[in-house]
Amino acid sequence: MSAKRPILILQMQRMGDLILSFPLMLWLARQFPGHPLFVAAEAMFYKPLMRFSPKATYFPWDSAHQLRQHAFELVINLSIREQAALLADELRSEARLGPTQARDGSRFVHGPWQLYRTSLVRNNRYNRFHWADLNALDIVPEQAMTATRFDPPRTLPPDSASVGLFLGASEPGKRPTARFWAALIHELLGRGLRPVLFGGPAEVGLGREVTTLAKAPVLNLCGTLALEEFGVVGQTLALFITPDTGPMHLAAWTGLKCLNLSMGHVNPWETGPYPPGHFVLRADMACASGCWQCTGDRLLCHDPFEPGRVAVLAARMVAGDPAAKLAGMNLPGLTLFETAREQGLCRLRRLDSAPPDEERLVSRFWQTFFGARLGGRDEARAATAWKDVTASAPKAATALLGHIPEMSRQFTHGVRTGSLLHESFWADSPPVVRPLTGYIQMALANGCHSRRAWAQALELVETLIANCR
Repeated sequence: MSAKRPILILQMQRMGDLILSFPLMLWLARQFPGHPLFVAAEAMFYKPLMRFSPKATYFPWDSAHQLRQHAFELVINLSIREQAALLADELRSEARLGPTQARDGSRFVHGPWQLYRTSLVRNNRYNRFHWADLNALDIVPEQAMTATRFDPPRTLPPDSASVGLFLGASEPGKRPTARFWAALIHELLGRGLRPVLFGGPAEVGLGREVTTLAKAPVLNLCGTLALEEFGVVGQTLALFITPDTGPMHLAAWTGLKCLNLSMGHVNPWETGPYPPGHFVLRADMACASGCWQCTGDRLLCHDPFEPGRVAVLAARMVAGDPAAKLAGMNLPGLTLFETAREQGLCRLRRLDSAPPDEERLVSRFWQTFFGARLGGRDEARAATAWKDVTASAPKAATALLGHIPEMSRQFTHGVRTGSLLHESFWADSPPVVRPLTGYIQMALANGCHSRRAWAQALELVETLIANCR
């Protein structure tokens, strides 16, 4: 066995979250050569994914006693469950990242980016950092991420016309209806494409409903393939049309070109396809920019997804049209993005020529602000992004600037007394400021509301003022 201490990743989340940990595994192998990599995860997810995973030794959660026998170089907890936080705290390790919880219930989040991630709960409207990048930003240098090259999705020969449709998602609001899928089947067949239905055991009934409604020749594989079999069959497909699901991440990781129908309360900037060269179709609505939970009477973001439009886009993707040509398509109510990388980070590149709106400008500012503050990235980018906000989104700029005196007043009071003037401050902060106030709220709790934690909150406000001059 290697003399170097192992590194451990705790990942108790679902299949998609485990796949989004794969880039971190690759980076860790390069950053810590010779250190064995251990991963503790749900056996039902990791066992079928092992053939696609970077090299690692996997442990099921009911074998945690084996992990206690080791002394680790680093423990990275990517899970939100209490069980994982307790284990991360009690294991012997030189360093830790992510949440830990002591037996007395006290909880601490290690790493500024992991703390930023906790601040996104119900507060991710302006977040533009992908989950896979947030997994790594505390430990992987920017140079290593920038130098990483992911293979583009493969292009099959022109006579390859099989298109996979993954029917399900973790919640009904995150996927199209059975009628949509049935209509899409007809539209695809009319364009010479051969749709194939995919889904796990939970989609067996949906697959039957779709085929009944379609009344058309379509291969229904719902519930018939294990994950490793799906990974192999996917190599024969020209395109995979899918909501935001674990199989979407597996398809993208294995090089199958994806068209992600991003609908419902998902944020494609956080959980869309990670490697570059895939496509995301999203409703062009302000509330769709970082939706945590829909508060409307119904899911209006589903309406623009018309089967005919999706089929035309799919046919052009199968034909090999580059992004530049796809950018000229008429997709009323929808926005098409291509996944790309910028300075080592995943980004969604909007393909139309619409000028940036308030949402895009403010999101870009906060991305550059936190990139400079937490990651040591170029501060000049934040100043430039702010100038764009003031020039093209003056209402947002006014709201943000107008709240700075109140933030200063509240946090100055906190330095003196250890508490806010008014606890309603967090909820009353304007949405445009909440990326910062949300982070500070988590940072104060992480620092036990000490005088130092309050002083650091004031420092963040001072940094904001410096960027907004």
